[in-house]
Amino acid sequence: MAAKYIPLTDAIYNYVIAQRSNADDPILAALQIETQNMGEIGRMAISPDQATLISLLVALIGAKWAVEVGTFTGTSSISIARHLALGGKLVCFEQDFKVTSMARRYWIRAGVQDKIDLRLGDARRLLPHYKPQNLIDFVFIDADKEAYDFYFETILPYVRSGGLILFDNMLRGGQVVHPVAKTQPVNRAIDQLNRKLATDNRVQTVLIPMADGLTVCRKLYTPGSDGRRMSESRRLL
Repeated sequence: MAAKYIPLTDAIYNYVIAQRSNADDPILAALQIETQNMGEIGRMAISPDQATLISLLVALIGAKWAVEVGTFTGTSSISIARHLALGGKLVCFEQDFKVTSMARRYWIRAGVQDKIDLRLGDARRLLPHYKPQNLIDFVFIDADKEAYDFYFETILPYVRSGGLILFDNMLRGGQVVHPVAKTQPVNRAIDQLNRKLATDNRVQTVLIPMADGLTVCRKLYTPGSDGRRMSESRRLL
């Protein structure tokens, strides 16, 4: 059977991102421009279509409690926080104070600053000490690529059954399949995680060829695991 896909040209991509809800959002548009003006580092921001998909998924599962590892200038955090259920909270882990100063400005403009709890520092050190009071509904991971598996294993026990975990940059610009580049440590780490998630019986996974590759994982139900983990967490608070 022939593979079913079409090459993504600039014209097709521009058409795609125009055909989505709130494509003309002035706040995210302004944030995208300011981020792009940072130069090459600006490419670290998620794409407009990713932002819309994240918003849709957060709303679709009725997420109330969310975590983000790697906030950068704030596009993803705004996309998450805007669509949390009433009284919801997003905890953001980010180590770069400079980029979060931009994110804070846009959180205020978007009216979501009260929904966001920013934890500044290295997530590899902070996450092991993070004990949420409520099971997490939604997680977005877009930070140190070689630490992705560590983030996943650390936070998975606190994600509710049916909750979602998303990873960005899971194609690494195609380097995960390049004969030479795939051997580089960061690409090897992402490739190993891709293969692990595809066969992990704790999650249902799909790798979407959107932007630089977006993996969506749904935590599968394990009898008793949710209640047991929350009891342990509350004892540690």
